[in-house]
Amino acid sequence: MTIPEAFKDQEIFLTGASGFVGKALLEKLLRSCPTLGKIYVLMRPKKGQTIEERLQLQWESKLYERVRREQPDSLSKVVAIAGDVEQLGLGISEADLERLKNVNIVYHSAASVRFDDPLRTAILMNTRGTHELIKLALGWRKLKTFVHVSTTYANPSVLEVEERVYPPLADWRTTIKLAETYDEETLNIYNLKYGNFQPNTYTFTKSLAEQICNDYRDQLPIFIFRPSIVVSTIEEPMPGWADNFNGPTGLLVACGTGILRSQNCDPNIVYDFVPVDVVSRTLITAAYKFISEAKLRQERKAKGGESEIYVINCATSNISPITIGEVIEIGKTFIRKNPFEKTLWLPGGSMTTCPVLHFIRFCTMHLLMAVVVDTLLRLYNEKPFLMKLQRRIFAAFSALQIFAMTEWKFQNNNFRALHDLVPKNEVVTFGFMQHANINSVDFFQHGIRGAKEFLLHESPDSSKAARFRMKIFLVLDFLCRGIVYSFLLRLIFRFLVSLW
Repeated sequence: MTIPEAFKDQEIFLTGASGFVGKALLEKLLRSCPTLGKIYVLMRPKKGQTIEERLQLQWESKLYERVRREQPDSLSKVVAIAGDVEQLGLGISEADLERLKNVNIVYHSAASVRFDDPLRTAILMNTRGTHELIKLALGWRKLKTFVHVSTTYANPSVLEVEERVYPPLADWRTTIKLAETYDEETLNIYNLKYGNFQPNTYTFTKSLAEQICNDYRDQLPIFIFRPSIVVSTIEEPMPGWADNFNGPTGLLVACGTGILRSQNCDPNIVYDFVPVDVVSRTLITAAYKFISEAKLRQERKAKGGESEIYVINCATSNISPITIGEVIEIGKTFIRKNPFEKTLWLPGGSMTTCPVLHFIRFCTMHLLMAVVVDTLLRLYNEKPFLMKLQRRIFAAFSALQIFAMTEWKFQNNNFRALHDLVPKNEVVTFGFMQHANINSVDFFQHGIRGAKEFLLHESPDSSKAARFRMKIFLVLDFLCRGIVYSFLLRLIFRFLVSLW
């Protein structure tokens, strides 16, 4: 059975369809599994915009350009379901629940990925939302597989992460009850203590969601899929596509615009990045494996064998390792050749593991520049923005501090084995190990071009004005450095003369 055959006429329920992973997965399913049945996508209505209008706007984006060309009628297979992961029963109406009763495959990728969310919000969305969906899935008699999208960082205190569920940090039932009982302010007071001093609410609530999946492993055909840091596409539907500034993309854009000059992190740490199209391929292949092995699992269960939940660490640092320092150097080199249109200063900056040195740099290079730029904007009757942006950058890096100074190793035998499961004639479509020897320079250059096009809405290739501006910044940067170094040498000389 080929992979498209396994998905033939199957009905799929997808949460998080408007998120980064969800968008890529929806595109890949429609394009590469053209004979599937319906894809029901959970969408939250927004003020002044219906779920159908939200779906149509998403469909018209450039990400779906290829599938619109190759499978022009595929949108008719996508059905928007009004709901909200934070609500009981996901906020789905009885009429829509009736439409979902024949669902065969569930992809649960909806989650709040903000690390600074209040504890109550993170619990209701990431933990209770998972339980609410599982309770619905228990009534879907034709369900073949339930894919819970977690994260490799769900257990941040474990530095070598195996493909298994770890002991709970708290009782998930009690945690949900607390979120339903107490207000946001009260829960925030007990956040660190109750969360077992986890670095943020995201990893804590995602680890609890894994406990829920583990507890229901004998009642549902469920497994856990853990991607690491998801970044822009490596190949399809086009290289470099992304829809957010998370991970290295945000770093490269901030450095490229001259806003970020200092980072308190270890440049020698190997970060684990996985392209979003690799994630979508393996999500499909993993579901294919689970469907194919359904009889085997039933036989094992009939014999009374104790089952462990299947876990996949979708991680690549032991396949294509690269340090964050190397990523930044690639970015600085390429951005100077192909600069952003809105650049405040020469792309540069550096990393340091010394918090004191970083603080000094932050005050002089970040805050001082923000004061100067915002003052100039006020003089020209323009709205100041840089100081506010620097505060957001500071808050974001504070939340990410542990990830900037810690290196994790992820075992990924189950992940690697998925490639071997792909039929030979489908490796081009669903395989991923063919990208094992990735050219990091080309990949991150495509990522920068993608950031220009899809995030900053600029042309992928810089204008003459932007390149000319970059030459001016090179000269100004050289002059400023010369003035500063001359001033420092003069101070040192005067000090030495006074000692003499």
